[in-house]
Amino acid sequence: MTQAFAPLKRHRLSDQVSTEIQARIASGDLRSGDKLPPEREMAESFGVSRGAVREALRSLERTGLVALQAGAQGGAFIGEGNPELIGDSFRNLYQLGSVSLDELTEARLWLETTVTRIACARATDQDIAALTANVDEAERLLLAKRYNDKIDVHIEFHRLLGRATHNAVMVMLMDALMQVMRDFAHSAGGERNDLTIRARRRFLAKLGARDADGAVTAMTEHLESLQVRYRDRMKTGARR
Repeated sequence: MTQAFAPLKRHRLSDQVSTEIQARIASGDLRSGDKLPPEREMAESFGVSRGAVREALRSLERTGLVALQAGAQGGAFIGEGNPELIGDSFRNLYQLGSVSLDELTEARLWLETTVTRIACARATDQDIAALTANVDEAERLLLAKRYNDKIDVHIEFHRLLGRATHNAVMVMLMDALMQVMRDFAHSAGGERNDLTIRARRRFLAKLGARDADGAVTAMTEHLESLQVRYRDRMKTGARR
C-alpha cells in the first residue's frame, strides 16, 4: 500500500515576503541603499497585511539586509549586510561546547598564517604604522597596569592585520574569530608580562621587511606559546 503523503506546511506570510525581497536582492533588482516602498504599498502588492510586511522587514533588519530608519526621510532601505553575525555564530558554537578551544586555536593558526602571508605582500605603510601604534598602546597599558584594557588592544592588532590583506572576506573572518577570542581572553584575564608585546615587535620587523616566511614563523611561535599559557591559566582557575 502506498504511504500517504504528509500534509504540506504553510509558510508564514511574513516569511514569504522576506523570501521575495531576498530574491530581488539576489537578482540585482534591489541594491544596497535602495529605498523600499512604504509598508502600505508593499502590503497591497503582496496581498498581505501591513503586519506581515512589518514582521518581514524586522526579520531582514536582524540579518543586515534591510535598514529601518525613522523620521520624515526614513523608511526601509536595502542594507549592507551584517558581518558581525558570523562572529555571533562562532561565539554561540563555542559557548555551547560545539567548538573546543583546541579547534578554535587550530583554525586561528591556519587563518592567521594565510592572513600574514597576504599582509606581507599587500600591507601599506599606513597599515604597518597602525599595527606599530597598536603595539605601542599595548605597552603603555602594560606599564599603567591596565591589564584588561590591554586585552582589547591585543585583539585589535589581529583585526588590523586582517585589514592589511585588503580582502573583505579575510577581514570578516578575522573579525568574527577575534570576537570569540576576545570573550575567551577576558575570561582568562589579562597577562601581566610583555611576552606578547615582544612577540609583536619581532613579527612587525619581519612584516616590514616583507619576509613572509619569517613573519609566519614569528606569528606561529607566538600563537602556540599563547595557547600553552591559556591552558595553564585555565587549569589554575579550575583548581581555585
